[in-house]
Amino acid sequence: MPSPIKLSKEDARRLMVRHHFAPCATVEDAFGRLRSIQFDPIAPVGCNHDLVLQSRVSTYQAGDWQQVAYTDRLIYDGWDKQASLVLFQGWPVRRIFHKRHRAAFGRIFDDHPCAVEAILKEIEERGPLLPRECVFQERREDWKGSWHGPNVAKQTLRALWHSGLVMTSGRRKGHHVYDLTERVVPPEIFCQPEVADEAALRELVLERHVAVGLLRPNASSEVWSFQTLSPTRKQVISDLVAEEELVEVDVEGVTAHSTPKFLALLDEPRIDPRVVFVAPLDQLVWDRKMVAHLFNFDYVWEIYTPESKRRWGYYVLPIVYANAMVARVEFWCRDGLLELRRWHDEPGDRPTVFWVALRDALRQFMTYSSANRIQCDASVSVSVRAVVDSI
Repeated sequence: MPSPIKLSKEDARRLMVRHHFAPCATVEDAFGRLRSIQFDPIAPVGCNHDLVLQSRVSTYQAGDWQQVAYTDRLIYDGWDKQASLVLFQGWPVRRIFHKRHRAAFGRIFDDHPCAVEAILKEIEERGPLLPRECVFQERREDWKGSWHGPNVAKQTLRALWHSGLVMTSGRRKGHHVYDLTERVVPPEIFCQPEVADEAALRELVLERHVAVGLLRPNASSEVWSFQTLSPTRKQVISDLVAEEELVEVDVEGVTAHSTPKFLALLDEPRIDPRVVFVAPLDQLVWDRKMVAHLFNFDYVWEIYTPESKRRWGYYVLPIVYANAMVARVEFWCRDGLLELRRWHDEPGDRPTVFWVALRDALRQFMTYSSANRIQCDASVSVSVRAVVDSI
């Protein structure tokens, strides 16, 4: 086994920022780099998946992903690191999730086979449906309080979705419209032979490293799709290192792995520094302990933290400038007004060019969020308010 490559934190930060935020020309290019983007419906200023894309594609506007998903059919709603948007090319290896999830939905497939049969038949005959549009409707009052509630049709459709029998063919006001998988997946992809579990695990573990850049083998379980990748990941990583698909890296005492292509970015020119507003579930911050080690930045997404215990705010985004995490910001956008509600500086002075870059980034962010006005909370620092007032 070769010795680990040693990287300084400074070089590792430069690699991570270049890997993630070298601009992409299109949404498809961004997916090619990231492989998938975690889907989250909460939208104070676009959703998480919108925020991931705006930080990489300068022309992106909130909601543009739907054209790419439901008209162009380049990406789909599926399971990866939790619910995600995924390139269709990645669908065959992710069928491993379908097998694992089907076993987890025994209360549907074993206890409600009539619901499964009836709903699949309805979709086959009537076309794409919302749960409420199904003729089959039953309730299980003992399911009240569960994730998808007491509606048996809704629960059945989610079981079918997780098991790969139906997929999201579109959305109406954010709600999934379900169709048969074979009518959603492009034929040339749907007809590919099933990938063996061992090969699928290998590819998915490799993709995690491609997406993140530098990833610790002990990153939290959700990075590895919980039970699916976690039990075997260390052996798979060891195999990938032996095959020279991954390289072991030591970053000032912390062990991680990366691809040779990622490390080759050290030889590439530095990208022009710019201000980047980073999504709360962005690949850059998937491995929070690595982020803390590299950037000296403790990022906690406090959306599920009781308000009285929040330190930073409800939906706070890290801000990257050059190769550093320099601040945190909370935005809110409604009816054409972009509000900058909170700003928390990290220690350190800001050069004059930072404030120019912040102004440019805020202008671009207004376009992304379809805002024609911007205002700043009075509690925000004078320096930031001066930039907002200049827009």
